[in-house]
Amino acid sequence: MRVVETVAECRAVLDAARRDGRRVGLVPTMGALHAGHASLIAAAAAACDVVAVSIFVNPLQFGDPQDLARYPRTWDDDVAACARAGADVIFAPPVTEMYPSWPAPVPTTVSVGGVSARWEGASRPGHFDGVATVVAKLFAIAGPCRAYFGQKDFQQLAVVRQMVHDLCLPVDVVACPIVREADGLALSSRNVRLSAAERAAAVVLSRALAAGRDAVEAGAADGATVARAMQRVVAAEPLARLDYAVAVDPERLSECDALEPGRAVQLLVAAEVGPVRLIDNCAAAVPARRQAHDHDHQNLQLERIG
Repeated sequence: MRVVETVAECRAVLDAARRDGRRVGLVPTMGALHAGHASLIAAAAAACDVVAVSIFVNPLQFGDPQDLARYPRTWDDDVAACARAGADVIFAPPVTEMYPSWPAPVPTTVSVGGVSARWEGASRPGHFDGVATVVAKLFAIAGPCRAYFGQKDFQQLAVVRQMVHDLCLPVDVVACPIVREADGLALSSRNVRLSAAERAAAVVLSRALAAGRDAVEAGAADGATVARAMQRVVAAEPLARLDYAVAVDPERLSECDALEPGRAVQLLVAAEVGPVRLIDNCAAAVPARRQAHDHDHQNLQLERIG
């Protein structure tokens, strides 16, 4: 496995791989790797000939300098995790390699409208501009490739997909499933900052999502009803402070109103548990059986009329 620190060297390595007819996979990370990241690297290794993992704690996506300072750095463990999962290249640039003007403001940034406006975008102003900027740079450095992202950051995934579409980037964005602990907590690099009591309380996010999914599958009429079911679960946990719990359209990320039969919805939740901000999400499907019920009801009415 090769470790490179410059844009020129990373680009040269991956360009050479493509000239040899090999498919390139890219896994963007900020380090502090866990089993969720390992699953992305393994997925890339299974489908691609050369897998590059970027390890770069991107300062542009942190609104709070203290949050940036607290972000875990675990270089030796990260290198070992990359090797075990099947990475071929680690791209680990210093901040000034990615942003030559740093710490002066970065003169050129990328902003993705629409899907970035609400939820994490509203709670963390500038966050998605930072994400879009660094990912656009990584795509420009890596060149044509398959890029692997976890679904835990569902809104981030939507932002990246929108950017790739709008800018006609030669990247195939691959979404991979959330990896969870046995009790349902979604893996996150931030989980290591939780105390034992906070770690136990953090499961409230996945429990809230389960309550929301149950509400959808039980025939909730609208997204507001589903949201309230999730909010009640989080409100019952003293160590959790809810930011949002919503049912949204998985494409536009707008709140769902009426839940139409057979419709797919995405449930999003964000909360602070102790000092740590956590997010989670899951998919839910409005039961199609309502259609059959409505059809039978219409037939009964027609029989009565006849």
